[in-house]
Amino acid sequence: MATYLAHINVMLRPLVNDPQGLAVRDGLHSLGFAGVARVRVGKRIEVTLTADSATVAETAVREMCDRLLANPVIEQFTFEVNEVAAAR
Repeated sequence: MATYLAHINVMLRPLVNDPQGLAVRDGLHSLGFAGVARVRVGKRIEVTLTADSATVAETAVREMCDRLLANPVIEQFTFEVNEVAAAR
């Protein structure tokens, strides 16, 4: 089995209100960054897992996102899975 590292990005869907993003935008404006028009805040998750292949790892990560890591009603996710080089 190989070891894989998944980077998962979870963001609110575009039509979902993002009060944290609004607060960050307003804070940036107060710091002098007047050109900031919009801010969306999300989360990044890293998962290290073992699997027989990259395809199996990707399937597992997608299931993790569907079942726990993202709320499908209000969030969307993207991810990438890369094999971790074995330590020598």
